[in-house]
Amino acid sequence: MGSHLPFIPGTAPQSGSVPGHPQLCQPQRDSLVPVADDKLTVEDLLSFPALQLSVKAGSGGLGRSVSWAHASELDDPTPWLLGAEILMTTGLALPRTAVGQRRYLERLDDAGVSALALSAQLHTPPLHDAFFRAAEERGFPVLEVPLAVPFIAVSQEVAAAVQEDARHRLGAQLQVFGALRWMVAEDLDTPTLLRRLERLSGYDVYLCTPQGRPLLPGVPTPGPGVLPASVDAAPTVPGGFVLPVPAPGGPAGFLVAYERQGAQPAGLAVVQHIATVAALRVATVRSERETLRREGAETLAELLQEVLDPEAARRRLARHSIEGDTVLIVVRHAPDEALLACLEDRPHLLLTWGADRYVLGAPELADAIGALPAVTAGMSRPFRPGAALKVAQREALWAVSKAGESGRPLVRYGADATGRWLPDDPAVLTALVDHVLGEVLRYDAEHESQLLVSVRTWMERDRRTETAAAALHIHPNTLAYRLRRFGVLSGRDLSSTGALTEVWLAVQAAGALGLTD
Repeated sequence: MGSHLPFIPGTAPQSGSVPGHPQLCQPQRDSLVPVADDKLTVEDLLSFPALQLSVKAGSGGLGRSVSWAHASELDDPTPWLLGAEILMTTGLALPRTAVGQRRYLERLDDAGVSALALSAQLHTPPLHDAFFRAAEERGFPVLEVPLAVPFIAVSQEVAAAVQEDARHRLGAQLQVFGALRWMVAEDLDTPTLLRRLERLSGYDVYLCTPQGRPLLPGVPTPGPGVLPASVDAAPTVPGGFVLPVPAPGGPAGFLVAYERQGAQPAGLAVVQHIATVAALRVATVRSERETLRREGAETLAELLQEVLDPEAARRRLARHSIEGDTVLIVVRHAPDEALLACLEDRPHLLLTWGADRYVLGAPELADAIGALPAVTAGMSRPFRPGAALKVAQREALWAVSKAGESGRPLVRYGADATGRWLPDDPAVLTALVDHVLGEVLRYDAEHESQLLVSVRTWMERDRRTETAAAALHIHPNTLAYRLRRFGVLSGRDLSSTGALTEVWLAVQAAGALGLTD
């Protein structure tokens, strides 16, 4: 509590709280205006003859509003306060040193306490000048309660005076409960629902994740520095409240509610109800996203299997907001959580296929995916929604294999000069591979050998036998034997430029078809 900026209940905090709300800034101590004309103030209590209260210091804060009166003898009662209280003490809680007394008063003021009421002639230690100076500087009223007036009398007078405010708070609570009916009957979008709750509660509402990012679409996030370090922290902050938005496994985020200037705030209970409504909305949004994610995976699987006609495919993609130029990206080695977070606010389809993640969406997705840590990804050329994906799949697989070979996070198909020479037709590529590499592939399959991988590695390392052997973790003589065996099976002399070119293109075609690791 002590770390908060000083707060005067009934006014709005000023220094940099919330973007777009210039009225939320640090309060001026010489200008104390209650939130509404019917609010009970410290000055009103001085006029109650039965209480016989007097002002010892801080008369500049008599305009502070009062919501309750509470007695406490704790050294630091602020974790149990909500703000706008008259705090009453017999003096047992007051330190005896000047520094301690000033810090005690500052803690109360920072927590939003409206005034400190000391019982006369009981346990109050001698009050130092530093204590009175702090009260005057902050405009924090320090009152004296005669010994003949019990604290319960002060509490009863305050309770009776704030009855109308209590009725307003109860009415606001009942209407906030009605928000559940609005969600079902009127199908309100999230921003409209929150605006209604703001009008009912007297607070401006902000939502964010624990990291400060937007929690629900269309709802603004609070400014920096307001989120608590723990979900168990006291809810009161200068000018309002901060509450966790509950969710299974831990809070989904935080709700920040600031008192609206000129409004009558309905209190913590109403803000808690709003946090519950926000939690229900978060659960609904998450459920809708999960449903769309499952539907997207099914659609992408059907597109890859070419069981959807183009028009049906376009309708399915439009449901996921995928229109215009589209690409297919194959992702390897990216952490699932990082990939999902990267894609969360971008239209996409996602399918897990073996060890690969297939992502379909706009070309801009490539930049976001390529920035993920330890990622290996390949992107096809752009195509129109509804087009068959066989070519795009071949291109993306070829590109991701190139990314793995080169150590680059993402390769775009067509950026490699060799890839541009390959035809788009998978049938032509298959014929090329079978013609040049057919016998080698069959031999590898039958004997679990690695002739094709060995030749590819040797070519990629500019035909340096020792370097390629080291990469394959075999002896150079073993690699030399494999190269000779490849030449016999393929019928190509690898010392010939023409044969070498033909084999290289066939190896690239095999990679594009996914026939090599």
